[in-house]
Amino acid sequence: MSSSRPALSIAERLAGSIVALDPARVPQPVRRKCEELVIDVIGLAIAARPEDYVKGAIAAFDDDGPCTAIGHERTMSAAGAAFVNGTAVHGEDFDDTFEGGPVHAGAVVVPAVLAACERYKAEGPAALLGIAVGVETTCRLSLVAPKAVHRAGFHPTAVFGAVGAAAGVGAALGLDQRQLVDALGNVGSMAGGIIEYLAEGAWTKRFHPGWAAQSGLRAALLGRAGFVGPRTVFEGVHGLFNGFAHTTDGNYAALTGDFGERWVTEALAFKPYPCGTMTHPYIDCARRLAARGIAADDIQELVCEVAEGTVHRLWEPLADKQRPPNGYAAKFSTPYCLAAGLVRGAVGLDAFTDAAVRNAGVLTLAAKVRYEIDPANPYPNEYTGHVRAVLSDGRIIEERQPHLRGGGHEPLTRRDIEEKFSLNAQHGGWNDDRIDAALALTRSFFDGRIDFTALRG
Repeated sequence: MSSSRPALSIAERLAGSIVALDPARVPQPVRRKCEELVIDVIGLAIAARPEDYVKGAIAAFDDDGPCTAIGHERTMSAAGAAFVNGTAVHGEDFDDTFEGGPVHAGAVVVPAVLAACERYKAEGPAALLGIAVGVETTCRLSLVAPKAVHRAGFHPTAVFGAVGAAAGVGAALGLDQRQLVDALGNVGSMAGGIIEYLAEGAWTKRFHPGWAAQSGLRAALLGRAGFVGPRTVFEGVHGLFNGFAHTTDGNYAALTGDFGERWVTEALAFKPYPCGTMTHPYIDCARRLAARGIAADDIQELVCEVAEGTVHRLWEPLADKQRPPNGYAAKFSTPYCLAAGLVRGAVGLDAFTDAAVRNAGVLTLAAKVRYEIDPANPYPNEYTGHVRAVLSDGRIIEERQPHLRGGGHEPLTRRDIEEKFSLNAQHGGWNDDRIDAALALTRSFFDGRIDFTALRG
C-alpha cells in the first residue's frame, strides 16, 4: 500500500459507524423527524403526479417491477420507482432542506430506501435506520467543504444525495462494513449534477434527486455483491471532493466525528413555500410589508441585503430574474418570489404556473427589486432576509427575517406537516378517504411490515 494512502479511510470510518447502529436505539427526536419526513415526501409525490415532468420520468423508465411509484397504478423496478419518486418529490422545490448545506436529503434518501425495502421485503425498523443513516450522511457531507460544490457549478443534492442514498440503502439492507465501503466507493462515480438548468428554467434539477436515489440504490447492491470500490472515495486525489468541490481539504470530522451519537438530522427544515429555500425569508419580509398596508404602487424600490453565495443562483442575471421565462425558473428568482409575496399574499403552488409568472402587477414590482451583498450574512449556517422598501413619498420601511421558518428556530409542527400533506394530496387529485388512509399508514410506518398499496393509484 502506498504511504500516501491512509491506514483507515474516511469511507471506512463512516461505514464502521453505520454498521454499529441499531434501529431500536435511534433517538426519539430522530425517529420523529424521519416520520415527518416520510409524511412530507409522500405528499409531495402525490402533488406532482399529474405533472408533465413526472409523466416523462415514468415513460423514460420502461422496466416494470414490484415497487410503488407513489400516486400511480403502474409498479416499477426498484431503481425505476426510486427515480420517479425522487423526481416527483423534488419537482416543485417544496421538499425539506438542511441549513448549513444546503441539501434536500429527503427527496433522495426516502425514495431510495423505500424502493429497496419494498423490493427486498425489509420492514419498518430497517426503513427507519436506512432513512436516518442516509439523511445524516447527506447532511454531514454538505458540511465538509461548505459552498464549494455550488461554487464549482454542481448541485450538492445530486452529488451528496447519491452517497447518502447508498449509505441509507446499505444500512436498511444490512450490508457489512466492507460492503458499505464498496458501495460508497462505487457511488462516487455515479454522483453528479450541473446547475445549468438555472439559465432557462429547464427541468433537469427536478430529476437530480431521482437520479441520485437510483444511483445510491444500485451502488449499495453492487457493494452487497462484492463489487470493489475505492476506499478513499472522499479524500483521495481523484475523489469526490476534488472532483466536485475542487479541493481535498475539508472538515472530514464533520462527516465522521460523533456519527450516530449526535444527529444533525434533527435540524432538518420543512418548507412553507414551494421555491428556492433562500428566497423564503425575503417572502416573509414582503408579506409583512403588505400586512403593514404597503401596496406595490407605493414602492419606488426594494433593496435586499443578501449573501454573496446566493447571488449566482437567485439574483443573476438580474434582468432575467426580474422577468423569469416560466414558472419553474421563477422558483429560483428572489425578485419574483418577493414580488409575489407582496402582491399575492399567499405563495403556494399556484404562484409558479407559467400563467402566474406573467402577472403584470407582480412583474412590475419585481422590476423594482435589486440587491446589495452583505459580507456579514451568516449563510449557509442561517438563512436570513432583509428588505428595505423605498416608497414614492420618500419614506423608507425595513423588514427583517432572522431565520428560516420551518427550520430549527421556528419548526413546523406535526399538525402543520400533516396539513401540508393534505393540501398537496388534494392538489394531486386525491380525495379525503385516500388522504386519511395514507396518513394512517405513515403513523405506523416504522413499526413492522410496510404495505405500500395505499400509496398507489
